[in-house]
Amino acid sequence: MMLKKSELLDFYWSFAYKRQQVFLHRISPTDVNLTLDPIISKYKFTNCYRSCDRVSQYLIKNIINSSEYSPQDTFFRILCFKLFNKIDTWEFLSSKLGEISISTYKNNDYAALIDQYIALKGKPYSGAYIMPSGKKEFGFERKHRNNFALLDLVLKNNLQEKIWLNKTLDGIYCELIELPTLGPFLAYQFSVDVAYSEYSSAEESDFVVAGPGAIRGIKKCFTDIGNMTYQDVIKHMASVQDEEFERLGLPFNHLQNRKLQLIDCQNLFCEIDKYLRVLKPDLVVGNKRIKQLYRPSQNNIEYGFPKKWNCALPQI
Repeated sequence: MMLKKSELLDFYWSFAYKRQQVFLHRISPTDVNLTLDPIISKYKFTNCYRSCDRVSQYLIKNIINSSEYSPQDTFFRILCFKLFNKIDTWEFLSSKLGEISISTYKNNDYAALIDQYIALKGKPYSGAYIMPSGKKEFGFERKHRNNFALLDLVLKNNLQEKIWLNKTLDGIYCELIELPTLGPFLAYQFSVDVAYSEYSSAEESDFVVAGPGAIRGIKKCFTDIGNMTYQDVIKHMASVQDEEFERLGLPFNHLQNRKLQLIDCQNLFCEIDKYLRVLKPDLVVGNKRIKQLYRPSQNNIEYGFPKKWNCALPQI
Protein backbone atom coordinates (compact mmCIF):
# COMPACT_ATOMS: atom_id res chain seq x y z
CA MET A 1 0.00 0.00 0.00
CA MET A 2 1.30 3.46 -0.88
CA LEU A 3 1.79 6.12 1.71
CA LYS A 4 -1.18 8.47 1.91
CA LYS A 5 0.04 12.00 2.50
CA SER A 6 -1.84 14.46 4.63
CA GLU A 7 -2.17 18.14 3.76
CA LEU A 8 0.46 18.79 6.45
CA LEU A 9 3.32 16.88 4.82
CA ASP A 10 4.74 19.90 2.99
CA PHE A 11 5.23 21.62 6.35
CA TYR A 12 7.81 18.94 7.18
CA TRP A 13 10.01 20.07 4.30
CA SER A 14 9.34 23.79 4.67
CA PHE A 15 10.09 23.59 8.39
CA ALA A 16 13.38 21.79 7.65
CA TYR A 17 14.34 24.44 5.10
CA LYS A 18 13.52 27.37 7.38
CA ARG A 19 15.14 25.79 10.42
CA GLN A 20 18.36 25.22 8.48
CA GLN A 21 18.30 28.80 7.20
CA VAL A 22 17.90 30.10 10.74
CA PHE A 23 20.75 27.87 11.93
CA LEU A 24 23.09 29.19 9.26
CA HIS A 25 22.05 32.78 9.92
CA ARG A 26 22.66 32.41 13.66
CA ILE A 27 26.19 31.11 13.20
CA SER A 28 27.08 33.56 10.44
CA PRO A 29 24.73 36.57 10.34
CA THR A 30 24.53 38.22 6.93
CA ASP A 31 22.59 41.01 5.29
CA VAL A 32 20.76 38.46 3.17
CA ASN A 33 17.00 38.89 3.43
CA LEU A 34 15.90 36.14 5.80
CA THR A 35 12.19 35.60 6.36
CA LEU A 36 12.05 34.63 10.00
CA ASP A 37 9.34 32.17 10.92
CA PRO A 38 7.70 33.55 14.10
CA ILE A 39 7.29 30.08 15.59
CA ILE A 40 10.89 29.05 14.94
CA SER A 41 12.07 32.42 16.27
CA LYS A 42 10.10 32.08 19.52
CA TYR A 43 10.49 28.43 20.46
CA LYS A 44 13.42 26.08 20.84
CA PHE A 45 13.78 23.50 18.06
CA THR A 46 16.67 21.14 17.50
CA ASN A 47 18.78 21.65 14.39
CA CYS A 48 17.98 19.73 11.23
CA TYR A 49 21.26 17.88 11.71
CA ARG A 50 21.49 16.27 15.13
CA SER A 51 25.27 16.58 15.00
CA CYS A 52 24.95 20.38 14.92
CA ASP A 53 23.19 20.68 18.25
CA ARG A 54 25.27 22.20 21.04
CA VAL A 55 25.51 19.10 23.24
CA SER A 56 26.30 16.83 20.29
CA GLN A 57 29.00 19.26 19.19
CA TYR A 58 30.61 19.17 22.62
CA LEU A 59 30.47 15.38 22.71
CA ILE A 60 31.94 15.02 19.21
CA LYS A 61 34.79 17.50 19.64
CA ASN A 62 35.78 16.86 23.25
CA ILE A 63 35.09 13.17 23.72
CA ILE A 64 34.52 11.27 20.48
CA ASN A 65 37.23 12.91 18.37
CA SER A 66 39.84 12.77 21.12
CA SER A 67 42.64 10.55 19.82
CA GLU A 68 44.37 10.17 23.19
CA TYR A 69 41.87 7.60 24.46
CA SER A 70 41.59 3.91 23.59
CA PRO A 71 38.43 2.48 22.04
CA GLN A 72 37.50 1.06 25.44
CA ASP A 73 37.90 4.39 27.23
CA THR A 74 36.13 6.22 24.40
CA PHE A 75 33.05 4.04 24.80
CA PHE A 76 33.13 4.46 28.58
CA ARG A 77 33.44 8.23 28.24
CA ILE A 78 30.60 8.44 25.70
CA LEU A 79 28.32 6.46 27.99
CA CYS A 80 29.33 8.43 31.07
CA PHE A 81 28.56 11.69 29.26
CA LYS A 82 25.26 10.49 27.80
CA LEU A 83 23.88 9.25 31.13
CA PHE A 84 23.64 12.92 32.13
CA ASN A 85 23.86 14.58 28.68
CA LYS A 86 24.85 17.86 30.29
CA ILE A 87 28.06 19.72 29.52
CA ASP A 88 28.31 21.37 32.92
CA THR A 89 28.03 18.01 34.72
CA TRP A 90 30.79 16.52 32.58
CA GLU A 91 33.08 19.49 33.15
CA PHE A 92 32.48 19.36 36.89
CA LEU A 93 33.43 15.69 36.98
CA SER A 94 36.48 16.33 34.79
CA SER A 95 37.67 19.20 36.98
CA LYS A 96 37.50 17.02 40.08
CA LEU A 97 38.90 13.81 38.58
CA GLY A 98 41.54 15.14 36.23
CA GLU A 99 40.26 12.77 33.56
CA ILE A 100 37.25 10.54 33.11
CA SER A 101 38.34 7.06 32.14
CA ILE A 102 38.02 3.43 33.14
CA SER A 103 41.22 3.69 35.18
CA THR A 104 39.84 6.55 37.32
CA TYR A 105 36.37 5.08 37.66
CA LYS A 106 35.19 4.11 41.11
CA ASN A 107 31.45 4.01 41.60
CA ASN A 108 31.36 5.66 45.02
CA ASP A 109 33.82 8.40 44.05
CA TYR A 110 31.91 9.35 40.91
CA ALA A 111 28.55 9.20 42.70
CA ALA A 112 29.87 11.35 45.57
CA LEU A 113 30.94 14.00 43.07
CA ILE A 114 27.44 14.09 41.61
CA ASP A 115 26.12 14.49 45.15
CA GLN A 116 28.40 17.53 45.41
CA TYR A 117 27.19 18.85 42.07
CA ILE A 118 23.56 18.60 43.15
CA ALA A 119 24.31 20.42 46.41
CA LEU A 120 26.16 23.20 44.59
CA LYS A 121 24.29 23.55 41.29
CA GLY A 122 21.10 21.51 41.26
CA LYS A 123 20.01 19.06 38.59
CA PRO A 124 22.89 17.17 36.94
CA TYR A 125 20.73 16.03 33.99
CA SER A 126 19.87 17.70 30.71
CA GLY A 127 16.22 18.33 29.95
CA ALA A 128 16.60 16.94 26.42
CA TYR A 129 15.25 13.55 27.41
CA ILE A 130 14.34 11.68 30.57
CA MET A 131 16.86 9.19 31.92
CA PRO A 132 14.92 6.46 33.78
CA SER A 133 15.52 6.36 37.53
CA GLY A 134 16.82 2.78 37.57
CA LYS A 135 15.56 2.26 41.12
CA LYS A 136 13.63 -0.86 40.18
CA GLU A 137 16.66 -2.37 38.45
CA PHE A 138 19.45 -1.32 40.83
CA GLY A 139 17.72 -0.33 44.08
CA PHE A 140 19.22 3.09 44.87
CA GLU A 141 17.05 6.05 45.86
CA ARG A 142 19.10 8.58 43.88
CA LYS A 143 19.04 8.24 40.13
CA HIS A 144 22.72 8.96 39.54
CA ARG A 145 23.74 6.12 41.84
CA ASN A 146 21.70 3.78 39.66
CA ASN A 147 23.44 5.27 36.61
CA PHE A 148 26.81 4.34 38.01
CA ALA A 149 25.51 0.88 38.90
CA LEU A 150 24.71 0.59 35.20
CA LEU A 151 28.30 1.56 34.37
CA ASP A 152 29.49 -1.14 36.77
CA LEU A 153 27.44 -3.67 34.84
CA VAL A 154 28.81 -2.43 31.49
CA LEU A 155 32.39 -2.94 32.68
CA LYS A 156 31.62 -6.28 34.33
CA ASN A 157 30.18 -7.56 31.02
CA ASN A 158 33.17 -6.18 29.12
CA LEU A 159 30.89 -4.21 26.81
CA GLN A 160 33.63 -1.64 26.24
CA GLU A 161 35.41 -4.36 24.23
CA LYS A 162 32.40 -6.05 22.63
CA ILE A 163 30.73 -2.89 21.34
CA TRP A 164 33.40 -2.23 18.70
CA LEU A 165 32.99 -5.70 17.19
CA ASN A 166 29.63 -4.61 15.79
CA LYS A 167 29.94 -3.35 12.23
CA THR A 168 26.47 -1.81 11.94
CA LEU A 169 24.36 0.62 13.94
CA ASP A 170 21.77 -2.12 14.36
CA GLY A 171 24.43 -4.31 15.96
CA ILE A 172 25.45 -1.59 18.42
CA TYR A 173 21.79 -0.97 19.23
CA CYS A 174 21.17 -4.67 19.93
CA GLU A 175 23.99 -4.60 22.49
CA LEU A 176 22.75 -1.46 24.21
CA ILE A 177 19.06 -2.35 24.29
CA GLU A 178 19.97 -5.28 26.54
CA LEU A 179 21.17 -2.91 29.26
CA PRO A 180 18.73 -2.29 32.14
CA THR A 181 16.94 1.11 31.97
CA LEU A 182 17.86 1.76 28.32
CA GLY A 183 14.66 1.55 26.32
CA PRO A 184 14.50 1.79 22.51
CA PHE A 185 14.80 5.58 22.35
CA LEU A 186 17.86 5.91 24.58
CA ALA A 187 19.55 2.81 23.17
CA TYR A 188 19.20 4.27 19.68
CA GLN A 189 20.47 7.71 20.67
CA PHE A 190 23.46 6.23 22.46
CA SER A 191 24.15 3.95 19.48
CA VAL A 192 24.38 6.91 17.12
CA ASP A 193 26.89 8.60 19.41
CA VAL A 194 29.03 5.46 19.52
CA ALA A 195 28.86 5.27 15.72
CA TYR A 196 30.24 8.82 15.45
CA SER A 197 33.59 7.45 16.60
CA GLU A 198 36.26 6.58 14.06
CA TYR A 199 36.69 3.33 16.03
CA SER A 200 33.31 2.28 14.60
CA SER A 201 32.49 1.36 11.01
CA ALA A 202 28.76 1.84 11.65
CA GLU A 203 26.93 4.70 9.93
CA GLU A 204 23.82 6.75 10.67
CA SER A 205 22.29 5.47 7.44
CA ASP A 206 22.35 1.85 8.69
CA PHE A 207 19.36 1.86 11.00
CA VAL A 208 16.70 3.99 12.68
CA VAL A 209 14.26 3.77 15.58
CA ALA A 210 11.18 6.00 15.64
CA GLY A 211 10.72 7.70 19.00
CA PRO A 212 7.33 8.73 20.42
CA GLY A 213 7.60 12.30 19.09
CA ALA A 214 8.52 11.08 15.62
CA ILE A 215 5.53 8.75 15.60
CA ARG A 216 3.25 11.68 16.44
CA GLY A 217 4.81 13.67 13.60
CA ILE A 218 4.41 10.81 11.13
CA LYS A 219 0.73 10.51 12.03
CA LYS A 220 0.26 14.20 11.28
CA CYS A 221 2.08 14.05 7.95
CA PHE A 222 0.48 10.84 6.67
CA THR A 223 -3.12 9.71 6.96
CA ASP A 224 -2.20 6.10 6.24
CA ILE A 225 1.15 4.32 6.09
CA GLY A 226 -0.33 0.99 5.01
CA ASN A 227 1.86 -1.98 5.86
CA MET A 228 4.96 0.18 6.28
CA THR A 229 6.60 0.59 9.67
CA TYR A 230 7.40 3.97 11.14
CA GLN A 231 11.03 3.18 10.44
CA ASP A 232 10.14 2.56 6.78
CA VAL A 233 8.53 5.98 6.60
CA ILE A 234 11.65 7.66 7.97
CA LYS A 235 13.79 5.80 5.43
CA HIS A 236 11.41 6.95 2.69
CA MET A 237 11.80 10.58 3.75
CA ALA A 238 15.58 10.34 3.68
CA SER A 239 15.48 8.81 0.20
CA VAL A 240 13.20 11.45 -1.34
CA GLN A 241 14.63 14.58 0.31
CA ASP A 242 16.21 15.99 -2.86
CA GLU A 243 13.06 15.55 -4.94
CA GLU A 244 10.83 17.03 -2.23
CA PHE A 245 12.95 20.11 -1.66
CA GLU A 246 13.10 20.61 -5.43
CA ARG A 247 9.34 20.07 -5.82
CA LEU A 248 8.66 22.83 -3.28
CA GLY A 249 11.32 25.17 -4.62
CA LEU A 250 13.31 25.06 -1.39
CA PRO A 251 17.11 25.24 -1.90
CA PHE A 252 18.04 23.35 1.26
CA ASN A 253 21.63 24.02 2.25
CA HIS A 254 23.07 20.64 3.29
CA LEU A 255 26.23 20.09 5.23
CA GLN A 256 29.13 19.59 2.84
CA ASN A 257 29.24 15.96 1.69
CA ARG A 258 26.33 14.96 3.91
CA LYS A 259 22.60 14.87 3.25
CA LEU A 260 20.05 14.50 6.01
CA GLN A 261 20.53 11.11 7.63
CA LEU A 262 17.92 8.77 9.10
CA ILE A 263 18.28 10.15 12.61
CA ASP A 264 17.92 13.69 11.24
CA CYS A 265 14.70 12.77 9.43
CA GLN A 266 13.50 11.04 12.59
CA ASN A 267 14.22 14.16 14.64
CA LEU A 268 12.48 16.37 12.10
CA PHE A 269 9.29 14.40 12.64
CA CYS A 270 9.59 15.18 16.38
CA GLU A 271 10.11 18.86 15.61
CA ILE A 272 7.26 19.14 13.10
CA ASP A 273 4.98 17.60 15.71
CA LYS A 274 5.96 20.45 18.06
CA TYR A 275 5.75 23.10 15.32
CA LEU A 276 2.25 22.07 14.31
CA ARG A 277 1.02 22.37 17.89
CA VAL A 278 1.37 26.12 17.45
CA LEU A 279 0.64 26.45 13.74
CA LYS A 280 -2.39 24.13 13.72
CA PRO A 281 -3.65 23.98 17.32
CA ASP A 282 -7.02 22.59 16.18
CA LEU A 283 -5.24 19.36 15.15
CA VAL A 284 -3.46 18.84 18.43
CA VAL A 285 -3.98 15.60 20.29
CA GLY A 286 -2.10 15.26 23.57
CA ASN A 287 0.54 17.92 24.27
CA LYS A 288 -0.80 21.34 23.37
CA ARG A 289 2.28 23.50 23.82
CA ILE A 290 6.02 23.68 23.28
CA LYS A 291 7.84 23.58 26.59
CA GLN A 292 11.01 25.51 25.78
CA LEU A 293 11.43 29.02 24.39
CA TYR A 294 14.46 29.91 22.29
CA ARG A 295 17.16 31.67 24.29
CA PRO A 296 20.33 32.74 22.48
CA SER A 297 23.52 31.34 23.95
CA GLN A 298 26.42 33.64 24.73
CA ASN A 299 28.91 30.90 23.84
CA ASN A 300 29.72 30.58 20.16
CA ILE A 301 30.42 27.14 18.75
CA GLU A 302 33.33 26.31 16.48
CA TYR A 303 31.71 23.50 14.55
CA GLY A 304 33.36 20.16 14.03
CA PHE A 305 32.13 16.77 12.93
CA PRO A 306 33.16 13.13 13.35
CA LYS A 307 36.55 12.64 11.73
CA LYS A 308 35.40 9.82 9.50
CA TRP A 309 32.71 11.92 7.80
CA ASN A 310 34.94 14.32 5.83
CA CYS A 311 32.20 16.85 6.46
CA ALA A 312 31.94 20.60 7.02
CA LEU A 313 29.41 23.35 7.37
CA PRO A 314 27.76 24.54 4.14
CA GLN A 315 29.40 27.37 2.29
CA ILE A 316 27.27 30.39 3.07
